[in-house]
Order: sequence, then C-alpha cells, then structure tokens
Amino acid sequence: MLAGVLKGLRNLIYPKTCLACRKKIPEQQKQDFICSSCEKSIEKNLPPFCVSCGRKLEKRSLNKNICLSCAKKDLHFDRAFSPCVYTGVVKKLIHEFKYKGKDYLKKPLSAMMSDFIKEYGLPINDLDLIVPVPLHSSKTREREFNQAHLLADCLGETFHKEVAANALKRHKQTKTQATLKEDLRFLNVKESFSVQDPQAIMDKRILLVDDVLTTGATSSEAARALKNAGAGLVFVITLAN
Repeated sequence: MLAGVLKGLRNLIYPKTCLACRKKIPEQQKQDFICSSCEKSIEKNLPPFCVSCGRKLEKRSLNKNICLSCAKKDLHFDRAFSPCVYTGVVKKLIHEFKYKGKDYLKKPLSAMMSDFIKEYGLPINDLDLIVPVPLHSSKTREREFNQAHLLADCLGETFHKEVAANALKRHKQTKTQATLKEDLRFLNVKESFSVQDPQAIMDKRILLVDDVLTTGATSSEAARALKNAGAGLVFVITLAN
C-alpha cells in the first residue's frame, strides 16, 4: 500500500511525459516513455524489402528485388534489415537515446529489432557473433556510451548470442555523417575501421548492429573491415532506415 502511495506521489510531482509529443502519459498506460498515440504512429518498414539495404521496394523496383539506390552502389555487407522507417516518432526516440543520454531506451528500442527478427524469420540462429558499430573514443567520451553497443547487448541477451564489442575499432575520427551529402559520406568513413583480432572473426557469420542506416556508408565500411579480416558473412540490422 505504501509503495502505491509513493508511486502516486511521484507521478503527481514528476508526471510521465511522452518523449515524442511531450504530452502527459496516462498513469494506467503500460509504457512509461511514449504515449499510446505516438506508439501507434510509428512507421514500420514493410515488405517487399530491397535485398541489399532492406528498405521497402518501390513499385518500379519490384521486378529487380533491389532498390535503385543500391543498384548503383558497391556495398560490402551481404544484407541489411530495419524494423522502422527513420521518421517521426522513431526519429525523435533515437535522438533522445543518442544525444540526450536516455540509455534506458535500449530495451524498448531493441525489442522492436528483436520482434522484427522473429516476425520475418531472420536467420539469427545461423549467425556466430553480434558486433556493434563502434564510435571513435572521443565520441564515446562525449556521449558516455555507444548506442549500438547497448542495442547489441540487448539482442545478444534475447537470442543468446555472443557480443564481440571490441571486434571493431574506429581508429579514424570522422565528420558527422548527417552533415554530408551521400557521396561524401562514403569518403568520410573510408578506412576508418580496423579489426582488433582477426582470428576471433575468421570465417564467422556476423550480425553488425547500428541505430540507423541512411546511405549505408558506415555499415558498409565496417563490413568491409570485417570481411577483409576474414569474416564469412556480414548482415546488418539497424533500428531504422
């Protein structure tokens, strides 16, 4: 009874507010970080998917199974997947997660990725390692955590897979990708990753984890470093694309 009273007082003084729309969340609602209205408005990434980047294919690309953008690129990962479209509510939540220090969002956000893996039968059981895309050490100090590492840890726990958090190192400090045009993004991250212990990933089938896939430049370059060091296959999963 006392616990219920204390919870009621806490909610009265510090009412739960939706991280997306900033409105008060009803006390009876299960989620405590997003309101039901915003949760329903999350735009899901739906099939048919591009066999490269994993985005929903446009009608004019259906007969090729690959989107027009990927058809022009030489991406080094074998395939990418994302449960959500990088817009609206999900975009706001990722921003809160990455830049506002709300690391507790790792569980609900990674759950979206886990649900997608289960729903579409991604071959998670056939993969050997989960590897998060690393941040440069200076960026890690600035943010105090690597969002990809947190998501990877949650996926590893859910699917009972080893997370090789130190498999990749980002040895080159690059400009923020969001400020660059597409062609410059690939140049910006070129040769910015290295593998710490090639023996640890030799012939391994890897799930590379990051928060967002836009042009695919960062994931592609990370995958190239892994494959050059001997990885057999590299799939990518991000929360949104």
